[in-house]
Amino acid sequence: MNSATHQLALSLPHSPQMTRADFLTGAANEAAATLIDRFPQWPNHVVLLVGPAGSGKTHLARIWKEASAAAEIEASTLHEVDIDRLLATGRVLVEGLDRGGVDEAALFHLINRVRERSAFLLITSREAPSSLGLKLPDLASRLRAVLPVELSAPDDDLLQRVLVKLFSDRQLGIDPSLVPYISRRMERSFDAANRLVAALDEAALAAGRPITRQLASQILDRDFGLEPELPL
Repeated sequence: MNSATHQLALSLPHSPQMTRADFLTGAANEAAATLIDRFPQWPNHVVLLVGPAGSGKTHLARIWKEASAAAEIEASTLHEVDIDRLLATGRVLVEGLDRGGVDEAALFHLINRVRERSAFLLITSREAPSSLGLKLPDLASRLRAVLPVELSAPDDDLLQRVLVKLFSDRQLGIDPSLVPYISRRMERSFDAANRLVAALDEAALAAGRPITRQLASQILDRDFGLEPELPL
């Protein structure tokens, strides 16, 4: 092996923290976080968390599942035969209503059963039910009656705090001045923040050097379609 041999980039595992203490709140998600914290004092026994990819729906759902001992199922795998089993604890989490393949009759019966038993149901979706093209009128009616809580795009402060957390989750030390530099030039979403930090981690490991302003600029321009920053 000679000196020209490229360093191999080993993809080391990292463990994103999903506890309540690790959930960062701001104007974009404060209403949703407050509702989860108030459980079981909910104004409605069925709650729908709606927000774009990476907005914190899954993190909040995990917090609620842990606190409530809820049973969990993907919306696309729910069938009527599952309902009694899922309701054994009186709390049910249904993830990914927007992903398609939903047994609409089963979800309708689950919502009815939750209401009859005064149980609790938390549903997550990237889109509001009105945008999902549901074919069962009774289900559409039931979902219009549930409590919708929206998570939106983060403001500057929240996005920067999320970036710091994502770098910390991967045990990446960076110059603090890089965080506002990156946040100003990236898509304003938690999903983009997750993808960008992962790309920076991989690039830094492959190059065998820390994450610098130059590296961040290269990755932003190469992988995220942003224009190079103009010189001051």
